[in-house]
Amino acid sequence: MSRPEMEVEPANDPVPPADHVIEGGEYRIEDSWSRLAGITPARIALGRVGAGLPTREVLRFALAHAQARDAVHAPFDSARMAGEIAGLGFETLELASAAPARDAYLRRPDLGRRLSDASRAVLRAGEFDPVDLAIVVADGLSSTAIHAQAVPFLTAFQARIAAAGWRVAPVVIASQARVALGDEVGEALRAAAVVVLIGERPGLSSPDSLGLYLTFAPRAGRTDAERNCISNVRGEGLSHDQAAFKLAWLLEQALARQLTGVSLKDESDLLLVNGQPPVPRLG
Repeated sequence: MSRPEMEVEPANDPVPPADHVIEGGEYRIEDSWSRLAGITPARIALGRVGAGLPTREVLRFALAHAQARDAVHAPFDSARMAGEIAGLGFETLELASAAPARDAYLRRPDLGRRLSDASRAVLRAGEFDPVDLAIVVADGLSSTAIHAQAVPFLTAFQARIAAAGWRVAPVVIASQARVALGDEVGEALRAAAVVVLIGERPGLSSPDSLGLYLTFAPRAGRTDAERNCISNVRGEGLSHDQAAFKLAWLLEQALARQLTGVSLKDESDLLLVNGQPPVPRLG
């Protein structure tokens, strides 16, 4: 007795993978990374020619590297910066670190962490009332970032200062400075806390990134573990309004809890205003 034959349905055409596209009846492999390249400045989906990169990408890398080097070595115009900040209504004070020139600043980080003798004498000669906050604007490793981001950030943060009623010392414009310089400055200005606005080390896609470092009870010898950092403040990163909101939240918490650093976590993103995401605009 023969077994009944089973009807076999014709096989459907196989569904191509997501990264395959049918063109003219033929498969073409589409680079899925290329879609991601459109939403990030990171160096991905560069392609290749043989074992090397396309000429276009080699030139783009050379340009990005040159921009990063220029950001490090570009002169810092402290007088111009002081004038722009004074235009916002802040008092200003120009100081310098112990690094005599850019070359020494880059080779001797310790010199950038302390004031020059002349600047220290200026602070000792001043009579400063106790304040809630000292602000130091420092060139750091990217004067390009400071010239591009400092004034727009202070414009946004100024509204937060007024709303909280914080007392602020004269804004210090510091040349050849590193983050720790703010400790000595904040102590001399009798500030409860100091925030250092500083040009961050340039990356290949971010030569103009601003960093904010907040330290409670500043004094010489504070460590990085005793600070809170807000980084990547720039048009393509954290906006000035968002950074001002975060700094205001951290400063409020620092003054209330009398600490900064690893013991103070940034939980500002947990706040909601009128059912909306955080970081509202003031005014």
